[in-house]
Amino acid sequence: MSVEEAAQAAAVSVRNEPGEPLLEVEDLRVRFTGRGRRVNAVNGLSYRLAAGRTLAVIGESGSGKSVSSRALMGLLPPTAKVSGSARFGGMELVGRSDRQMRRIRGADIAMVFQDPARSLNPTMRIGAQITEAVRAHRKVDRKAAHDRAVELLQLVRLPAPERRFHEYPHQLSGGMRQRVMIAIALAGEPKLLIADEATTALDVTTQAQIMELLAELQERLGTAIVLISHDLGLAASYADDVVVMYAGRAVEYAPASKLFARVRMPYTEALLGAIPRLEREPHAELPVTPGQPPDLTRLPPGCPFAPRCSRATDECHTKLPPFAEHEPAHWWACWHPCEETA
Repeated sequence: MSVEEAAQAAAVSVRNEPGEPLLEVEDLRVRFTGRGRRVNAVNGLSYRLAAGRTLAVIGESGSGKSVSSRALMGLLPPTAKVSGSARFGGMELVGRSDRQMRRIRGADIAMVFQDPARSLNPTMRIGAQITEAVRAHRKVDRKAAHDRAVELLQLVRLPAPERRFHEYPHQLSGGMRQRVMIAIALAGEPKLLIADEATTALDVTTQAQIMELLAELQERLGTAIVLISHDLGLAASYADDVVVMYAGRAVEYAPASKLFARVRMPYTEALLGAIPRLEREPHAELPVTPGQPPDLTRLPPGCPFAPRCSRATDECHTKLPPFAEHEPAHWWACWHPCEETA
């Protein structure tokens, strides 16, 4: 290894001291510019994630969930400008070159995308795609890569892994393809796994199986997980901590047990109200939050949720509420928070 390569390797080394968060995001901002427009996709996101824990990032489509995670991975287009801080194991991710990020992606941070049918190469056999990921992070021969790929397929509980190794993506069900995506993500033994709507396209039974698989792998490997979803029910079942996003901002953040026992942000309350419940009358309409999310090119001066909020006052329309820790370990951004719910 040359001196330059050694220096680059040292520059991207990850350390995680006991008691320190594995991932610490502070005031993360992402802005897209083009054709005379500026889209403020992420507006000051902050959170922490410890090793071995699961953080759920929840919100409607367009709230900035996926953009914020892709900013961590360095997977945004050149039109994106990322600022703020994202420290991973004491190492700053924001501002790193694509060459440096390639050393981190897969090896330290991996991502499972929403649609495995689009993420997997339809012209390559499953085994070839996994061994490609294995050899990208390990200096091993073909046989060792093959054995590791089969081992990963066994790890994600894919039936008949030796046979599946030689099949194409179209020969597998949606749940099986998602397991293959998880196997590819685990090929480099990452410390952090980002699951971006990884169960959205699956039926409820398969969704539960995938989430139980992630929980089992986390317990076995100690991997931290960022779970991106619009489903608060999923967060309540599997997450340790929850951050709720709206219009590119975090609007509520707390341990899951605390947040669901005492929701304080009206937007979080609206998301909870939209979850189907068995006790509701048959064929009853779900509660609907009126209006639409704001245009991210022209954010209002006050609270972005104010036009849709029944609790909003003149203050809400003119002054942006700060995102602050109003109670121990419970952060929210609202001038008129909800009362205790449980």
